[in-house]
Amino acid sequence: MDALDALLNRVSAPRLVAPAPDAAQRELLFRAALRAPDHGQLRPWRFLTVEGEALTQLGELFARALPADASPEAVTKARAMPLRAPLLVLVIARVQADSKVPAQEQVLAAGCAAHSILLAAHAQGVGAVWRTGDMAYSPHVTAGLGLSADEQLIAYLYLGTPARELRAVPSVQVSNFVSTWPAPDSAE
Repeated sequence: MDALDALLNRVSAPRLVAPAPDAAQRELLFRAALRAPDHGQLRPWRFLTVEGEALTQLGELFARALPADASPEAVTKARAMPLRAPLLVLVIARVQADSKVPAQEQVLAAGCAAHSILLAAHAQGVGAVWRTGDMAYSPHVTAGLGLSADEQLIAYLYLGTPARELRAVPSVQVSNFVSTWPAPDSAE
């Protein structure tokens, strides 16, 4: 698949089953991530992979992160969240405060790395979806994952084999999102 095809036709695959990407596919996913735009070449990211029994352990961590008065249904849902795919890649932004590169740019670079993983997955026929939600911002979860004070969990990337045919790429009118500055009617 060429680059433009991957960019123009990538869609999320929310229903994923085994098998997960194999070792060669994973190598390409992470090599693509490492090519993300990176002002200052800080590589302000790292990745955790979660699979097998660790998915159940992550679900238990999610359940423990809920408020004490959470409903039994909420606890069950939290436990099941990581089980929606055979492989999760957690994308973590590592902000280097002593850098001349603003923190926001470093987090955006990590987001670009996450997007590169999604594109590389699509190019290889691997299904993927980016999720965040409350468990990406929970101090209990980030502590349980071993994140340091200078790190932020920015994405749970679910990866596997699409359980069904991918939906068609929605049609979007480019002109609704692009304009010229200054606007032609504001010229002096």
